[in-house]
Amino acid sequence: MEILEVTQVAPISNSPESTTEFRLPLTFSDIFWFKLPPVERLFFYQLDELTPACFNSVILPKLKRSHSLTLVHYLPLAGNLKWPPNEPKPIILYTPNDGVSLTVAHSDADFNILSSDGVYDAAELHPLKPDLVTSDVSASAIAVQVTLFPNKGFCIGITAHHAVLDGQTTTMSVVKGPDGLDMLYLNQWLASSGSDSDTSKKSLKITTSAGGGAASDLVRATFEITREDLKKLRERVLPKLPASGKEVHLSTFVLWFAYVTTCMVKARGGDGDRKVAFAFTADFRPLLNPPVSQNYFGNCNRPKFVMAKARDFLDENGFVFAVQKASGMVKDLMERWVLEGMEKILSYSLDVLKEASESNLQIITVAGSPRFGVYGTDFGWGKPHKVVIVSIEKNGAISMAESRDGSGGLKLVWLCISTR
Repeated sequence: MEILEVTQVAPISNSPESTTEFRLPLTFSDIFWFKLPPVERLFFYQLDELTPACFNSVILPKLKRSHSLTLVHYLPLAGNLKWPPNEPKPIILYTPNDGVSLTVAHSDADFNILSSDGVYDAAELHPLKPDLVTSDVSASAIAVQVTLFPNKGFCIGITAHHAVLDGQTTTMSVVKGPDGLDMLYLNQWLASSGSDSDTSKKSLKITTSAGGGAASDLVRATFEITREDLKKLRERVLPKLPASGKEVHLSTFVLWFAYVTTCMVKARGGDGDRKVAFAFTADFRPLLNPPVSQNYFGNCNRPKFVMAKARDFLDENGFVFAVQKASGMVKDLMERWVLEGMEKILSYSLDVLKEASESNLQIITVAGSPRFGVYGTDFGWGKPHKVVIVSIEKNGAISMAESRDGSGGLKLVWLCISTR
């Protein structure tokens, strides 16, 4: 890997918005995530005849120009996370001349392997993701890296701070949580990192231990679940459900999540009495009253956890057990007030992460969603050849997205598997 350029892309300067300072307070849902490791995503674009000359004269200028134009509409992403002494909680601050760090690189790695569905070392992706600049007093919202693979294509890497991910100025204020929930979360984060609420202890550094950290011996593989696969899973589980099984929520999500969770527990094996925490993050935009627009780009989600024993999945009917549990998690969110219990969820999540770092507790979570439409991300060169979430290495997540061919019923699941 050779770094060719490190520069800053600012919102286009002839816009009145870009010449005005802008402050945006974090919501309770933003603060829930603000110490967690950033989201790291790679977009691979295949262009077999891409030369360095074409990359430098055509693709790179277009990317910089479109980036600058887009940032005008998403000024928080050009700013930084700050925690002023006179503010009770962090804010997103944009000032004129702020911008997004852009790294331009050249790689001789095998583009075909890194953008394939095959098995390869997870560490091979690390040079393609940009680092997010964070310190006690400031944290970048996002960072971007564009890497050229001569005569193969290029990769766009985006690293986004979890607290400001997809921040949008015009609608951020509509998400209101229970009174005091934002400060409760903030104090819990400070306590977990050995700080207190005193202003001299304020720090914007990301707590890497909260993500569990990535092992050094991980490999990646992509698995495809088709409509026919889902049909077979549904037919497999229906006869084994009890008489009340008609109430089980057999959605596409429940089926594949239960199936992959069962596979991952069986792949790890070990003591049947060991704990397994499986979880997903639910978008609560449509569940609020009034509902929040789907165009809302701030954090508007909550995790849902269930704890079980490994033997429950290892049993002959382990898949059925997982389906019932996953169904119950979904129905619980649909039937109850979505913010119920939110005052306890961060402390519980931190306890689970701490236990996992000190024991053989297995955590299985989900990153991404088919609803995100990542294969519709067109920077001017058509659909991406492959989209990868690198950051799942830190928390053992399963990465999911729609299939590239847009057939509707197809799902792609990325697994991060240890070779130990």
